[in-house]
Amino acid sequence: MNTYSILGPSLVAVVLLLLLSAFFSSSESAIFSLPDDWMETATEDSTKDSRTLQQLRSNPHRLLVTLLVGNNLVNIAITSIVTLLVARFIPPGFTVVVATLSVSVLILVFGEIVPKSYGLGHAESWSLRVARPISYVERALGPLVALFDIITRWLTTLIGGDQQIEKPYLDE
Repeated sequence: MNTYSILGPSLVAVVLLLLLSAFFSSSESAIFSLPDDWMETATEDSTKDSRTLQQLRSNPHRLLVTLLVGNNLVNIAITSIVTLLVARFIPPGFTVVVATLSVSVLILVFGEIVPKSYGLGHAESWSLRVARPISYVERALGPLVALFDIITRWLTTLIGGDQQIEKPYLDE
């Protein structure tokens, strides 16, 4: 396969993965910024989305692990694809620097900062919109999420950290 034949599909994959990164980041900001009184009102509506959102928020540690595992898998995939592309077009001595800088800018701007701002600015509507997709991700990544949930709780206990680290985000 020649160098240029993989360029198009690779760039499409990077864009799709950046959209997924934005999804995870904006969802995290939106859901963890919701006030408790709004959640109580939303669950009174008893729509499927509000029930799913309530269920996700009932275990904030697992929710955070789900979002972080999803986001990290996506961001690592972006890094891998961009590094392979850069290695085909840039001399070997510069590959790591160019790939690191370009991926950092892409992920920080399009996968983290802008999406988190959007999530905070549209917390209520976005949280309801993403609740069901996140619950599907949680099920799809279930074994991985469970593993990281157990490991992080164990390590947190081992170092004397707070098991309820997510609680301050939900009590505001």
